[in-house]
Amino acid sequence: MYEYDTTVRVRYAETDQMNIVYYGNYAQYFEVGRAEWIRSLGFTYKKMEEIGIRMPVVKMEVKFLRPAQYDELITIKTLLKELPAAHEIIFHHEVYNEKNKLLTTGKVTLYFMSVATGKRTDMPEDLKLSLTPFFTANHSS
Repeated sequence: MYEYDTTVRVRYAETDQMNIVYYGNYAQYFEVGRAEWIRSLGFTYKKMEEIGIRMPVVKMEVKFLRPAQYDELITIKTLLKELPAAHEIIFHHEVYNEKNKLLTTGKVTLYFMSVATGKRTDMPEDLKLSLTPFFTANHSS
């Protein structure tokens, strides 16, 4: 398993009239988490596109447990629990508040797609090599 934490301060524009984060903004929080997760491995989405790979979201599930509020510092935990074997990669997200209370969970599925053909493709080898050590039996997190 490979996980990475990203912190974000809730901005006023992300809240609704009740002073809590509007539910639709969690897709953006998850995206921030994934972008920083991949950056922590030495990659970026821009680099992925330069080598001919796009990663569209094909499925998203969200469970809201508690609200995040304006000006809170939230932590977005992004986890990859299984090393992708083919074209599909599944990210698990957990959002915590400053008191370390779990607010929201999510599961987002993306595909590796070839820019040239528009068809599904395998995970880029460099990314797979970076992740493989985290999925070996003797790796301690």
